[in-house]
Amino acid sequence: MTRRELIEYCLAFPGAYEDYPFDDPRDDGAWTVMRHGANKRSFALIFERNGRLCVNVKCPPHKADFLRRVYRDVAPAYHMNKEHWNTVALGGDVPDEEALGMIAESYGLISPKPRRGRQGFGF
Repeated sequence: MTRRELIEYCLAFPGAYEDYPFDDPRDDGAWTVMRHGANKRSFALIFERNGRLCVNVKCPPHKADFLRRVYRDVAPAYHMNKEHWNTVALGGDVPDEEALGMIAESYGLISPKPRRGRQGFGF
């Protein structure tokens, strides 16, 4: 999977957009941050490290630890909260479908939650 394919996959999520807060987007080493437009929160950070394409994804802590034990190419996130984020090095032992599923889950975790209406207050 290429960087562009990964970005296009992320852009298919409702409200998603790409951002380059750290580097020039024309630089191959740039960090591409995929965000949700409604709240500007990140759900995938795409970068290259040690010659490999990587993506940081948000994950529930218990699942983050499980995935690190299952896959050699899943590690505590580079430059992120290690409890809630993983780095997935692509092109290794993590099947592309699994990596894409991790991105989808990350998107779901950061998506705005519907607000509950006021109930029981009499107005």
